[in-house]
Amino acid sequence: MNDNNPSSQIARPRRFAWNKGKPTGPKPPLRLGHVWSIRAELQLERRDLAMFNLAIDSKLRGCDLVALRVDDVAPNGYAVDRATIRQRKTGRPVRFELTEVTRQALDDYLRESGRKAGQFLFPGRRPDQSLATRQYARLVSLWIGGIGLDRLKYATHSMRRTKATLIYRHTGNLRAVQLLLGHTRIESTVRYLGVEVDDALDIAERIEV
Repeated sequence: MNDNNPSSQIARPRRFAWNKGKPTGPKPPLRLGHVWSIRAELQLERRDLAMFNLAIDSKLRGCDLVALRVDDVAPNGYAVDRATIRQRKTGRPVRFELTEVTRQALDDYLRESGRKAGQFLFPGRRPDQSLATRQYARLVSLWIGGIGLDRLKYATHSMRRTKATLIYRHTGNLRAVQLLLGHTRIESTVRYLGVEVDDALDIAERIEV
């Protein structure tokens, strides 16, 4: 390279990492108190309340949540107790439960919105398209910020991890959590939950032989 060439000496702008200054690593789950605080904030927002409750109960990835159709959770016009969908990432089916709180929120939302069988449960800007994952991420950020939590600390995966983490802490049953999350390997569930040796020992100490 010719060092005398002026063009070679032009300083290039420095490039910064997109996540500079932002928390990295797995996003933490919400605490139970956070869940109820967000529900209280969303009482007048029927779509958002239904979406939030369904995200917590279903433990689905964002891409699968926004792709849900009315038939997946309310095939007869009202929410069912249990549903099954095929995951986009793995292609494997996964089942999930809908609690009474979630069913009521969904029924209220469907009645108000008029969504029918065959339509996307949560439409995007066009009624024939589903909500985009980026739109869902923005909604999660609003929900988080609405109760005073750090929007950079939590994300859509916090929704997916919340109930799974609570189930594990109450039961210590990794296999059950693996099935509910639709993981193919138990090792993925261990990493996902951040299970440590101390957790395993606590579980073992509660078992008397």
